[in-house]
Amino acid sequence: MLNKVMLIGRLGRDPELRYAQNGSPICNLRIATDESYTDRDGNKVERTEWHSVAVFQRQAENCATYLSKGSLVYVEGSLQTRKWQDQQGQDRYTTEVKAQRVQFLDRKGDVQRGAPSESGRNWNQNAGGQTKQSSYGPDDSDLGPAFPSEASGMDDVPF
Repeated sequence: MLNKVMLIGRLGRDPELRYAQNGSPICNLRIATDESYTDRDGNKVERTEWHSVAVFQRQAENCATYLSKGSLVYVEGSLQTRKWQDQQGQDRYTTEVKAQRVQFLDRKGDVQRGAPSESGRNWNQNAGGQTKQSSYGPDDSDLGPAFPSEASGMDDVPF
C-alpha cells in the first residue's frame, strides 16, 4: 500500500512553531497550490487548494527559522488524519500532510516572496533532521512561475 504526498506551493502565512509536552518541536505550515484550466464554455478557471502540513524535530525548527509567508517549498510526506476535541467536547478530525522531507525552493534574490535563501543555498532536510546544503550552479535556469496565475500577471492568491 502507498500513502505518499508531494506538494510544491507557497506558504499562506508564517510557520507556527510549538513544542509537544515532551519538548519535541512541531511546525505547522499552510501551503497553497493552484491550478488553472479552461471550462466547457472556454472560460479560464483558477482554483487554489490549501494544505495543512506538520513538520517535526529539527526540520520543524529550520522551517520556523528560514521560511515565511510567501516562501516556495517542496514537501514530501504522507496523509495523516487525527482526532481531537474542541472546546465543547465535540470530536473533530483533521487531515494533514505529515512531512518527511521539506525543501526550500526560493532562489537568491527572491526575498520579496519569502525568506532569503542563505546566499543562494538550497537547504534540504530528510525525515531524520539531517540537513544537506547545495549551492545553485550556473546551469540553474529560471523554471518560470510556480503558479499559472503568476504567469498571467493575475496574482489573486490571498497572500
